[in-house]
Amino acid sequence: MQIRRGSASDDGAAKERRPVFGWTRNDALVAVGAAVTDLIGYGLAAADGGRPVTVPALALVVLTAPCLLARRARPLTVLAAVLALGAAFDLATGQAPHFSAASMVALYTVTRRRNAAVTAAAAAATVPLTLVGRGTGGSSLLAGLLGNTVAVLLVVLTGLVVRRWQQEAEARRILLADRAVAEERRRIARELHDIVAHHITTMQLMAGGARANLAHDPDVARDALVTLEDSGRLALREMRQLLDVLRAGEEPEQAPPAPQPGTDDLGRIITESRLAGTPTEFTVRGHARPLPPTVGLTVFRIVQEALTNARKHAWGAPAHVRLTYAPDGVEVEVRDEGAPGARPPRTARPGAGSGYGLIGMRERVALQGGTLEAGPCDGGGFRVAAVLPAGGPGGQREDRRG
Repeated sequence: MQIRRGSASDDGAAKERRPVFGWTRNDALVAVGAAVTDLIGYGLAAADGGRPVTVPALALVVLTAPCLLARRARPLTVLAAVLALGAAFDLATGQAPHFSAASMVALYTVTRRRNAAVTAAAAAATVPLTLVGRGTGGSSLLAGLLGNTVAVLLVVLTGLVVRRWQQEAEARRILLADRAVAEERRRIARELHDIVAHHITTMQLMAGGARANLAHDPDVARDALVTLEDSGRLALREMRQLLDVLRAGEEPEQAPPAPQPGTDDLGRIITESRLAGTPTEFTVRGHARPLPPTVGLTVFRIVQEALTNARKHAWGAPAHVRLTYAPDGVEVEVRDEGAPGARPPRTARPGAGSGYGLIGMRERVALQGGTLEAGPCDGGGFRVAAVLPAGGPGGQREDRRG
């Protein structure tokens, strides 16, 4: 199952990619509907007052439609244009001031797309601008002011309610997407557990049985090896299926992935640390030998993260990296001497005790069956040290069982 999580920021990016005056079919329908409504209202008002319908007045009403097409991209500009056309219409016809459908749509869009301060200013400007016209006495002007104020408040309130409803709907959608992603992760974790628990265990047992019967019963050993091969092939196929699910939707890689870094790449990050302004000493003890890829990657990430933290919190202070090859594993230690002027003992750095970097290091070390120590030194500075078995978690014990 492929889940793509969206957010309000994604919608904002989509709006930015929209052309300046881009519009949709719904925008066109709203614009035409507002223009038709205002035309009908003008015709009825002219007939009721015994005034003729003029071409300039009709043109002013029709011109509001193309303005409304750009209301999503330029809401304030559209509102100003609609109010200006409405004022010109009132002056040209001598009709009593009114709150047109186009003004409602434009003000509603401003309420939906701008903050409260801008909305309040737009509403305050809309009320007097819709009162521009001729033939208005004291009582009629007061009635028009009251009516337009109520209309503006209703439009703004409607826009605020709809905006709040859409924000809540977006929050619910994101929550449901998060739950779906979490459920998918649990499902994949269960399937991975089944693959490891069943196929890998079967492979281990068959390999042990084949080794035990290889000398005195070759047929049994051969059958065990065949079962081992079939189980391994099935496990690989199921693992590939799960990886395909996890990578669904990704863009195809243009180049083959680079190999995972290991202890052979430590010299590179030591050099980078020195170039970044941290004098770094690198020492190797014991007889260097190839390590399992996962162990080598863990050592590399520990040194990389520890040196990064040293540059963040003790820039310029000397750092020491020591890699020790033991008979049954490998030990790595990264220590810096602390920022100049720091007073020992220093408390843990901000985020060092609960930051994601240290948490990530602990998880990596735990997966390899090792131990990690991290904390301030008595004489100042900070120390990270990890001890990793050479064969991963439980690797040495499993090799000795047979």
